[in-house]
Amino acid sequence: MNTKHKINLSNWMIYIGMVGIFLVFAIVCSAMGKNFLNLNNIMNIINQASINAIIAIGASLVILTGGIDLSVGSVVGFVGIFLAMNLKAGMSIPLAILLCLICGVAIGLFNGILVSYGKVPAFITTLGSMQAVRGLAQIINGGQAVSGFPLEIGAVMKTRFFGVVPIGVLYVAVFYTVMVLILSYTKFGRRIYAIGGNAHAARLSGIKVKRIEVSVYVLSGAFAAFAGVMLLSRLLYADPSAGNSYEMDAIAAAVIGGISMSGGKGRLANTVVGAIILATLTNGLQIMNVATYYQTVITGLVIIIAVFADKQKERKAE
Repeated sequence: MNTKHKINLSNWMIYIGMVGIFLVFAIVCSAMGKNFLNLNNIMNIINQASINAIIAIGASLVILTGGIDLSVGSVVGFVGIFLAMNLKAGMSIPLAILLCLICGVAIGLFNGILVSYGKVPAFITTLGSMQAVRGLAQIINGGQAVSGFPLEIGAVMKTRFFGVVPIGVLYVAVFYTVMVLILSYTKFGRRIYAIGGNAHAARLSGIKVKRIEVSVYVLSGAFAAFAGVMLLSRLLYADPSAGNSYEMDAIAAAVIGGISMSGGKGRLANTVVGAIILATLTNGLQIMNVATYYQTVITGLVIIIAVFADKQKERKAE
């Protein structure tokens, strides 16, 4: 069997595995929770998944280069507070959202420069910025939640097509389509895979490795910032602790979707399936009245199993 056929078979196995996991869990949840297959609950799952799916785009891009971004959850929390305070102060919604996206880009730029030019390990860099940005979210409003801003911001997430389909589906469809096309058909996309596969070889081939690395962290910050806008629009309430552990959910969605933690391998299109599986898992556990701390344990085990399976797949391919 040639290499191309092996790759195609591997991709199909990932798809089959993900769909199988999803169907088994859906059957169990529907059997134990009568409201699981209710249309409103399904739309709720999709809405929940859309926020993580958006964050996971940036997380996947970073992982594909062999890096990691632990700051995205803190960016979500910071953006929510920042957006709510600006709206409460009378700023227009488009301008407030634009400033939030700029904040996300700035945080991503900071991370990317430290990792690429400062040679600080990505784990340490983004762990530090995770703490720093979370602290900023506490500082800018004294650690207090924000409410009382114009509720028109709710249109960003509460709009539904045909009265049923959440607008979050449109965001996911558009962003994933654009990024999948970029990764598949542009030099930028091919270079991301090349850097993740072998950064030294990519550098010798003339690829501006540092620029690409900075770019993916900038994109990760931007997507996290937009997810922060989505979350505020959905909840209509800003809390500095919002987005806590979202970085783990985004990484889990990427890994479950087959993105290799070693970098250079995986399909972004699979990540959205990983996000849906995670949202279904969380929702199903809630319907079955599983305690929150058990949910955390189960989610953690899912991540470990996904990474273990990824490593086994890489070992067989060698």
